Amino acid sequence: MGIMPDTWIREMSLKHGMIEPFVESQKREGVISYGVSSYGYDARVSREFKIFTNVNSATVDPKSFAKESFVDRETDVCIIPPNSFALARTVEYFRVPRDVLVICLGKSTYARCGIIVNVTPLEPEWEGHVTLEFSNTTPLPAKVYANEGACQFLFLKGEGACETSYRDRAGKYMKQTGVTLPRL
Repeated sequence: MGIMPDTWIREMSLKHGMIEPFVESQKREGVISYGVSSYGYDARVSREFKIFTNVNSATVDPKSFAKESFVDRETDVCIIPPNSFALARTVEYFRVPRDVLVICLGKSTYARCGIIVNVTPLEPEWEGHVTLEFSNTTPLPAKVYANEGACQFLFLKGEGACETSYRDRAGKYMKQTGVTLPRL
């Protein structure tokens, strides 16, 4: 299994629609960088946020998630309360090839501010907007900037195609758009 370079990411995106919209080089003038890098792709966060709130004293239950646990905001700057989190999504829509697994890591700019980005791996033949979790680990409010870099995706090509892909088993998050809450 090898990590795929910028040339492969560019070709798969421009010829096969793996990432849309695709930014061909790193953009970083006055913004948190995004676009293709040497061995990855730095995706942007959209303007859609779901900010965790405990106003309704709900219990967080992944089997029965209460939508009232979040407030929806469409904004250029999301402020996450201290020791809380927000859900968002990527601007980019991903289509993962059958012989590829994608791993996501947070940007160091956010990590150095105590803001952690979490995403589970994108499985072979999964597609959609990626739901991102931003955890504010600090005792202070924290800002996340829409339409700027949020995380880096690394593409690991397997030695062969998998027997059963995410599409084959009709995964519950297939073709998700918008910020997607937990499903059972």
